[in-house]
Parts: sequence; structure tokens; C-alpha cells
Amino acid sequence: PISGGQAIRLTSHIGTEAFAKFSPDGKTLAFSAQYDGNTEVYTMPSNGGEPQRLTYTATNSRDDLGDRMGPNNMVMGWNPDGNSIIYRNRISTGFDGNLWTISTKGGMSQKVNLPEGGFCCYSPNGKQLAYNRTMREFRTWKYYRGGQADDIWVYDPQAKTVKNVTNNDAQDIMPMWIGDEIYYISDRDHTMNIFVYNTKTQKTEK
Repeated sequence: PISGGQAIRLTSHIGTEAFAKFSPDGKTLAFSAQYDGNTEVYTMPSNGGEPQRLTYTATNSRDDLGDRMGPNNMVMGWNPDGNSIIYRNRISTGFDGNLWTISTKGGMSQKVNLPEGGFCCYSPNGKQLAYNRTMREFRTWKYYRGGQADDIWVYDPQAKTVKNVTNNDAQDIMPMWIGDEIYYISDRDHTMNIFVYNTKTQKTEK
């Protein structure tokens, strides 16, 4: 409970189970797990139960939690309607990764129409997506200011537009969209802190 109390163990498999995300109604968990070799996307009741496998993907030779680009098929979150899950799939041995969605009922995954993607979060109405283009947060790039430094971008699939809302040479990562504001962490002042971008006023505050 968020008020404190006893934690309840939900899983006990020998493989890695990580990146758990509550569904919008709080009744289901989506997470990434290594039950059958590959890291795949699963769901289970949030109070415990049998995991259900949703994705079936090819083996990635660098599918390792300790890899500098992170493992394959990382669960990033839910669509606010609760009907689908968005996850990051590794497509090569380099920096590349793509965002995909999978229905909670299973079936074929659908690629998000972006050339690359990492951490992300839907807007509250599910019509836009705040996202990072590059994914390397399993390797320390402290104070990095090079060309691979992340920004927060907003993708509007209906308008077919992307907009850089941070445009900073520091690391701006892990967006979380709440109401009209996008929260994220940034080391622009040489200490990783929380910043917020207001989508209405287009102002940024620490």
C-alpha cells in the first residue's frame, strides 16, 4: 500500500522480471520477463496470479539486463484506455530501438510510426506520446553533452508531427505526462533533477 505496510511477493521465477506498470484501473500489471529465454511482455493480475505472455519475438544476442542499451521488449506503459501496452523493442546490436504496442488480448504487435524510440508516456487522452529517441540508460553517461544526448519529443500521430519540447544539450529523459504537464529528469545543471514542461504555456520549470 502507498500508505505503508506489508509488501506482497507476486512472482518467484528464476528469470528476470522487471519494468512492472499498473494498468489505468490498477487491476493488471504489465511487465517484462525472461521465462522462456527471451525477454517478452507479460501481464498478470495486480494482486497475483498466472502471467499471460503477449509477445513472441526473435532472439536478440544482447538481450541482457546489464547491456548498455538495456534488454529487449521493455514495458514502457499503458495506453490510457487500458486496452494496449507500449514497449521498446531492440532491433539491432547498436543504439536502435523501436516502440511497439500490443493488445492486452494478445495478437500481432503494432509498430509506432517513429524511426526510433525509448522511454515514453502517453498524454492523458492517449492521442499524443512524449518520448525519448535514444535508449541507453543502463550505461552511465553522466554529464554527457554529445550528439546522442536525449531530448523529450512529443509525437502527434493524427497531425503526423513531432516536436522537441526540451531542446537542451543535456540528458532529458523518462517523461511522465500528467494533465497538461510533462515531468522528466535532466542533468542540465550537473545534478539529475526533476523538471516539468507545461504543454499549454510551453514553459519549463525545475
